[in-house]
Amino acid sequence: MLRLPRFRLVEPTTWTEAATLLREHGAAESDIARGTPSVTVMLVAGGTDLFPNMKRRQFTPQVLVSLGRVKGAREISNGSLRSRGPLPPGLHISAGVTLTEVATHPTVTRKYTALAQAAGAVSTPQLRNMGTIGGNLCLDTRCNWYDQSLFWRTAEGYCMKTHPEVVCRVAPSSPRCLAVASADTVPALIALGAKVTVENASGRRDLDLAELYREDGIRYMAIGRDDVVVSVTLPDATGWRSTYVKLRDRNSFDFPIAGVAAAVRLDGQTVTDARVAVTGVASRPVAIDAKALVGTKLEDDAIAAVADAVHKGSRPMDNTSGTISQRKRAARVFTERALRSLRDA
Repeated sequence: MLRLPRFRLVEPTTWTEAATLLREHGAAESDIARGTPSVTVMLVAGGTDLFPNMKRRQFTPQVLVSLGRVKGAREISNGSLRSRGPLPPGLHISAGVTLTEVATHPTVTRKYTALAQAAGAVSTPQLRNMGTIGGNLCLDTRCNWYDQSLFWRTAEGYCMKTHPEVVCRVAPSSPRCLAVASADTVPALIALGAKVTVENASGRRDLDLAELYREDGIRYMAIGRDDVVVSVTLPDATGWRSTYVKLRDRNSFDFPIAGVAAAVRLDGQTVTDARVAVTGVASRPVAIDAKALVGTKLEDDAIAAVADAVHKGSRPMDNTSGTISQRKRAARVFTERALRSLRDA
């Protein structure tokens, strides 16, 4: 049986206190990549990914800052107030809301279908009951050479993600880690035009969701290690249709081999705006140019043009289930299916 390493748990009651604790325990000073064994402090919400990784000794933080007691961490609001004034139109989801709550919330299922589908496609019901939307946004990148027990990695040999002096086992000539982004909710939120609120000890700021990520399997988060994801804001969805589809080994439990989120805004039957994003095919979620859909009625040739762009923009490596060609082709086929479903809805 794999056991957790020793750690100390601290339980702040506000986002500001959580961010301050991160800085006090050295997060701001360290330039070590999040997810390496040397990290001394980390956040934990549901722990559905963090604790298994700790058991495998992928990282062994000395301190965990729990978000479970943060006031307001599990709120979904539409038009309520906060300290900075009225919220703009749309939906506001605190980072501690569980994936089950997201997937079943009536406003999400009715207006933000892609997010409901993506949250409902994560892992199993038991883990969705514990896992949070904020945790899914910050999900560690994955690789067949990384997501193994310490015993396996010691015998087989380490990889760049935990030992920077070692070459990438997927592509030995690569100057960077190629571990893959696998969060289901992220492409859905990108396609829906979401923004995210982040806080550190110096204050809060709002970012486009895509700005959270960079193309690096180790330093996959573009925000600091002392930053806390506080909430996600979705714009008003009037006139929009959206969907999320994913390929995985089994129809439950597994991470996506390829996942596609698509959203279109319609005026009658004509597309006036469109967004497409994919996951599981690079070290960050990839937003695809979907302008070819604008001005069309989602005809097959317009759909094919965007599917071709997805195929071209997908660059999977041999670091998870499925072959490279299978995952690239799946990204194209699933884009076509997603867009046709929006046309026929």
